[in-house]
Amino acid sequence: MKKWEGKVSNYRQLGGIETSVLDNGKGRGTRIAWIDTGAGLRFKVVLDRAMDVAEAFYNSYGLGWVSHSGVTPPNPSATEGIRWLNSFGGGLITTCGLTHVGGPEEDKHGKRGLHDRISNIPAEVESIVQPDLASGDLEMSITGKMLQSSVFGPHLELKRTISATLGSPVLNIHDEVTNRGNRVAPHMLLYHVNFGWPLVDEGAQLVWEGDWESRDEESSKIFNDETNFKRCPPPIEDHRGFGEAAAFLDLNADQKGICHCGVRNSSIGVGLDLSFPKSQMPWVTNWQHWGRNEYVTALEPGTHPPIGQSTARENGTLIDLEVGETRSYDLKIEINNM
Repeated sequence: MKKWEGKVSNYRQLGGIETSVLDNGKGRGTRIAWIDTGAGLRFKVVLDRAMDVAEAFYNSYGLGWVSHSGVTPPNPSATEGIRWLNSFGGGLITTCGLTHVGGPEEDKHGKRGLHDRISNIPAEVESIVQPDLASGDLEMSITGKMLQSSVFGPHLELKRTISATLGSPVLNIHDEVTNRGNRVAPHMLLYHVNFGWPLVDEGAQLVWEGDWESRDEESSKIFNDETNFKRCPPPIEDHRGFGEAAAFLDLNADQKGICHCGVRNSSIGVGLDLSFPKSQMPWVTNWQHWGRNEYVTALEPGTHPPIGQSTARENGTLIDLEVGETRSYDLKIEINNM
């Protein structure tokens, strides 16, 4: 028996999904949905930005990192160079892809900007399902579709369902990417999962097991055998401006083929666990940017590390999505008291 049985007439007293439109500041006119699990976890879904997750909280603690820009409307110029950064709000989850993840590049197959276009495409909301206390169905979900398309292709559709259960501090994302065009399409996908203060703070620990390699020589200043790069440091002077480091992780999977990683902060007694099937997303990138007033680290599961479409094509790892083919991806975020 739930503690609220016989005492609550409306599920909104406990949680649920509420949609609205921002009416002030840089985000004015942007559609959002607040999802409250009724178990301390609540988060903002930005419907006009691929249903990505912006602010997220557990009780009084922030979980995700929010950039100076915060939530903004879709940015059509994000396809050019590094202009994607102009409207990168951070948030708990930003989706990268669907045909390219990595820096800007150009080859005979086209010109691609940083992390591609999907995070700047609005959703067509298909359904919102609320908890039903009378029937005992505590599930809630919101489903929408985004079409990343251009004349002469490719035409890739992302169908996203974000779900939660009333009374449980868990966020689930189920994505389906389908080739709606008439020819084979390249496909890459990465979830930029960004953690901010106070979840990440001096002494907090990144948790994962597996092999790793530094992205480049500059990153090896942090990612090396002598440094405890799983422990969050104080702000680093070298990370002002463009200073950063990254490593590509090959995580161990459990007996069910599920990879686990996350953050543990004993000072606030909160841990976050991120899990996903390794068969769907064999790589995780750890981005660390410990700039003053721009203090963030990310764990980024994906089909590839952010190496770009050109390199993926050259090394034979680029996914060829056949006409009508669908690939599914599942991401789970669970909050734990330590």
